[in-house]
Amino acid sequence: MGSLYKDEQDNWITVCLKYLLFVFNFLFWMGGGVVMGVGIWTLVDKGEYLSLLASSTFAVSAYILILAGGLVMVTGFLGCCAVIREQRSCLSTYFSCLLLIFLIELVAGVLAYVYYQSLSEELKQHLSKTMTENYAKPGKESITHSVDRLQQDFKCCGSNNSFDWTHSVYIMSLEAEKRLVPDSCCKTITHQCGKRDHPSNIYKVEGGCITKLEQFLADHLLIIGAVGIGVACLQPAVGLPVCLIYFRPLSSCLLYRYLWT
Repeated sequence: MGSLYKDEQDNWITVCLKYLLFVFNFLFWMGGGVVMGVGIWTLVDKGEYLSLLASSTFAVSAYILILAGGLVMVTGFLGCCAVIREQRSCLSTYFSCLLLIFLIELVAGVLAYVYYQSLSEELKQHLSKTMTENYAKPGKESITHSVDRLQQDFKCCGSNNSFDWTHSVYIMSLEAEKRLVPDSCCKTITHQCGKRDHPSNIYKVEGGCITKLEQFLADHLLIIGAVGIGVACLQPAVGLPVCLIYFRPLSSCLLYRYLWT
């Protein structure tokens, strides 16, 4: 009688843990899609601005999220297979993958948070120099394109204001053809429209492009950090059922002894 009750109790615990793990794996798989989506969105959505940053921390955080998201989706699928087979080797591999993903996502979240703290100072020191010294310079076509795109997308002109262009290498060169600002500062771009810097013709934004880009990157970094750390903190909820299934014979034995002794 005791042996029969033990078997029924053991089967009931196993079934409950299996269903619980299936639910968590589905949520885990969806979370992986979200993590990967955030990483891709970060790189695709105005990813041209990465060439304007002094460090690659922002891009690295996004790539780490894409890697972690892909691993999460694959691991979620493998987790279901591991539970169905109930093989300890599969479960231990699955648990190891969870631990690896946890560390990767945590690193991405921490990197995003640390970079967020130094973002403002980096932009102030680097963006102005990049725009005034490298714009329209041979071999710096990517920076030129990024600056033009930045000024048009955010409707700004210059790092702090339009007068920053006065001291730029491009404006002081013959190539500028007496322009006061690049044509990308104009509200409506036409050939040599940068010769006229009246507010009716060019963007005059308080704080310039630094303020606009800083807010844009800060928003992305907050999302990267929140998603990375948030999903990482949810992973123990998946790992707990795995541990219980992995050590099921031991836990069932202890439960049986507690109930019948």
